[in-house]
Amino acid sequence: MLAYAAQGVTSDAQSANGAQLREFLDRFDAALTGLADLYRRLLALEQPDRQDAYSAFLEVLTQDARAAQAGLAVVRAQPGISSQLVDNLNASIHVRALLTDVFLIDELLKRS
Repeated sequence: MLAYAAQGVTSDAQSANGAQLREFLDRFDAALTGLADLYRRLLALEQPDRQDAYSAFLEVLTQDARAAQAGLAVVRAQPGISSQLVDNLNASIHVRALLTDVFLIDELLKRS
C-alpha cells in the first residue's frame, strides 16, 4: 500500500498495479475477519494462566479490526482508487491502532 500511495495515480485503472492493489485490499480485509479470535486461541495455548489479563485487550483488537475494515470497505467501494486515498487509509488512526495491537500481541507471544 505504501508503494501504491507513492505512485501519485488518480485511479487504480491507470496503474499497472491497480488489480494487485484491489487484491491486496481484499486479502487485508479477509485477514482481519476473526483475527482477535485467532490471537485468543494462540494466547490460550501459549499463556493459559494469563487469559483474564488479555481479555479486555482482545476486545480492543476486535474493535480496531472492525474499524479498519470499515475504512477498507469505503476504499474498496470506490470505482477508482487514487494514491491519495490509499495514503489516507495508511494514515488512518484505525489502521495504525490495529497494527500496534498486532505488534503488541506478537511481542507477547515471543515471550511465552
